[in-house]
Amino acid sequence: MSGPGKILVITGNGKGKTTAALGLALQAISHGRKVFMIQFLKAPDTSGEHLSGLLLAPYLVIKSMGKRGFITRRGCDPLDTLMAKIALDAARDRMMSGNYDVIILDEINVAVYFNLIQIEELLEFIDSKPEKVELVLTGRYAAQEIIQCADHVKEMKNVRHHYRSGVKAKQGIEY
Repeated sequence: MSGPGKILVITGNGKGKTTAALGLALQAISHGRKVFMIQFLKAPDTSGEHLSGLLLAPYLVIKSMGKRGFITRRGCDPLDTLMAKIALDAARDRMMSGNYDVIILDEINVAVYFNLIQIEELLEFIDSKPEKVELVLTGRYAAQEIIQCADHVKEMKNVRHHYRSGVKAKQGIEY
């Protein structure tokens, strides 16, 4: 990779944050780069994106480190916090290994919002990024401190969403 790696934040209440990160991953692997995506708050084998990691290995590795079900601000338990910390450590190990050009922290902003990861821990992670690594942070509720240290911030916004009219999610499209 040429030039310094950037920090990209993809946030907002609209659908498509993880999809946008995977689009960036697809661009990177099409040029022979290796991508590691760690998913905070998502359980293994709960969406089709995990299959893409299997199909595109060894260029794309996706590791899910959450448990099934949704987390609410009042619904976090010690296991959620432990899993998030293990996930951040795993991402750090992969980032520092030199084996990956792009690191994606999927739903990290939500993990910070729910206090599973402290903002200081994430800022320290960002500061330790090797110069050539591209770092992507997804999830709604991106903290202002994270937005300030990013090179590029995308905000996804819902204008209209079919869920509101009662249409259910479609396998292979929404998950």
